[in-house]
Amino acid sequence: MSEKSKYDRRQFMGAAAMTVAAMQLRASLNAGGTSKRIKSPLSGTSLGPVKQVQAGLLNVGHVEAGSVNGTPVVLLHGWPYDINAFVDVAPLLASKGFRVIVPYLRGYGSTRFLSNDTFRNGQPSAVALDTIALMDALKIDKAIVAGFDWGARTADVVAVLWPERCKALVSVSGYLITNRKANQQPLPPAGELGWWYQYYFATERGAIGYEKYRHDFAKLIWKIASPKWDFDDATFERTAASFDNPDHVRIVIHNYRWRLSLANGEPQFDVLESKLSEGPTIAVPAITISSDFDGAAADGAAFRTTFRGKYSHRILDGIGHNVPQEAPQDFAQAILDVDGY
Repeated sequence: MSEKSKYDRRQFMGAAAMTVAAMQLRASLNAGGTSKRIKSPLSGTSLGPVKQVQAGLLNVGHVEAGSVNGTPVVLLHGWPYDINAFVDVAPLLASKGFRVIVPYLRGYGSTRFLSNDTFRNGQPSAVALDTIALMDALKIDKAIVAGFDWGARTADVVAVLWPERCKALVSVSGYLITNRKANQQPLPPAGELGWWYQYYFATERGAIGYEKYRHDFAKLIWKIASPKWDFDDATFERTAASFDNPDHVRIVIHNYRWRLSLANGEPQFDVLESKLSEGPTIAVPAITISSDFDGAAADGAAFRTTFRGKYSHRILDGIGHNVPQEAPQDFAQAILDVDGY
């Protein structure tokens, strides 16, 4: 991808951010009003028992569902969410014969580092390598990898760096591989408003504030990112418990500082990050999904050329950022369909 293309992509995402910023302002102005809101259409109760497995640097908490002989599907959550984003997706896929694996990312839930001395690294290639290590631990050679937010970025990275391990890809918000050079380019003020939390996290005040108010912070993000999703307190609290992980704040803060080139990664990931910085295309079969959260970028035009395998793009109207939990049937259907690709 050329430098111009990278900058254009950054500018296009800036336009999306401006749309999100406008949504935030409208949501704030309309608080307490009578705007129509939606509920997750299925049960939204809970996933099965959490298992633990040693994988790479971590002891990974994860849930499994479906047949052990089925096509493996790894479902990856984002921030500030957790495995409960897939509470309705997992049984839908299990009922179709898939082997479903839903792990807590590093810094969430019951996932723990094996050593106190390991650097709490949130850079994308490190998080993606966790997925490969988990697949190795579970003796999975190849899987469909799907996710949203950090999970979509992680899935994209897996598809690029280890295509032989990725049967197919479902990525909410499309191509999310980070380009730190492009991230240093300024956006119009309304676009910058959409990234307010990243700038907050760049400060020590932000790190201390997130440590102190992580639950309140996450709930605010949920409301801003999904203004029509009528989640109840019980739904939020099931996920919020995952943020009590002792490494959660350090992982989150490092991730966002790294993206803005305000924190270094680890040298062992330099080769991987160098490849990702080139904006590599994704060759595995893929379906991308956009929602209201993606604003001006929802049509997928900004990243269409980055997918060179069999590919399609879907737009979900009236749905916010947490697509798997807000529209589980649509998310599950994308996995069913890409499996056929």
